[in-house]
Amino acid sequence: MKQLRIAVIGQGRSGRNIHGKFFKSADNDFCKVVCVVEADDFRRARAAEEYGCDTVCDYTELFARKDIDLVVNASYSDMHYAISKDLLAHGFNVLSEKPFGRTYHECMDLILTAREKGVVIAAFHQSLFAPAFLNVKSVIESGKLGDIQQVSLKYSGFQRRWDWQTLQVRVAGGLYNTGPHPVAQALDLLGWDKDAKVAFSSLRSILTSGDSDDYAKVILTAPGKPVVDIEVISHDAYASDYVFKIFGSKGTLMSTNEHYTVKYIDDFSKYPERPVKRNFLEDENREPIYCTEKLTFTEESDDIQGSSFDVAVKDFYRMMYNTILEGAPLTITPEYAAQAISVIEACHAENPLPVKFL
Repeated sequence: MKQLRIAVIGQGRSGRNIHGKFFKSADNDFCKVVCVVEADDFRRARAAEEYGCDTVCDYTELFARKDIDLVVNASYSDMHYAISKDLLAHGFNVLSEKPFGRTYHECMDLILTAREKGVVIAAFHQSLFAPAFLNVKSVIESGKLGDIQQVSLKYSGFQRRWDWQTLQVRVAGGLYNTGPHPVAQALDLLGWDKDAKVAFSSLRSILTSGDSDDYAKVILTAPGKPVVDIEVISHDAYASDYVFKIFGSKGTLMSTNEHYTVKYIDDFSKYPERPVKRNFLEDENREPIYCTEKLTFTEESDDIQGSSFDVAVKDFYRMMYNTILEGAPLTITPEYAAQAISVIEACHAENPLPVKFL
């Protein structure tokens, strides 16, 4: 079987602990790391040993090579756009870590550059392949929940950060760092509607040592579609109850990334519509009563196998393999990633935070 020959830029948490972990795993039999770009001497030496590949200090040293099918750009977030642009200009296929860019304009510039050069550009939105998210979509499509009225996504916890991911100058903060996951999932559930818009947003700095947001509340709407409520909050001590909550006319789904529960009425015809009473309700003794009825629900629950960091990563790279080596279209397009960034950009424009670190 032909392998997808890959160069990885960066051996930090993403480059090594997500991408690299998959490349070195037993699940990978179709990708081969041929070069790692890493400025740090220790990490570069470790990469040479772990992958059995070439290593270089600077990504520009890749330009002379002809044996690379895909470059994974896992550099610092503020470097994504410039490095990806340079790689595309030199004829490389590129997979950029999130965020795809700081602005929608940067994202579209990368897309247009890729088209001009006849190469592939993609953003690593592997959470769109996450088993928990695919299960949410499957339950919605089954019709069990009826007409979906609200979607809630909660990517929160109670934690403090003080690394580079807290600095605005690094294109960091909760919404740029974690936010692309729920924002892209939200847009997917809205059918990537071009008329989707930010109806409300609030960004704040609460526990962070830096100057970026660690509280983000975003509400998205689109004509004829459910309201979507997104939270990326650093001070929610009860965040573990759900990641996804779907409100339908027949029931509700609540899911973490490990387990889900659905509670719904499977046959609403057993409960005919009740005529409106214009005055008070009363029982046979003419005592006032509250408007209530007994409904019988069907409940289902199960564990979810796999996560965004194993199954989803493999499926994403399988998509990249099929596109680059077999000519199949991307199912997660760069235009989708650009739309997610347009939402994040709009939220930052509505909620400018003071820049304290340069």
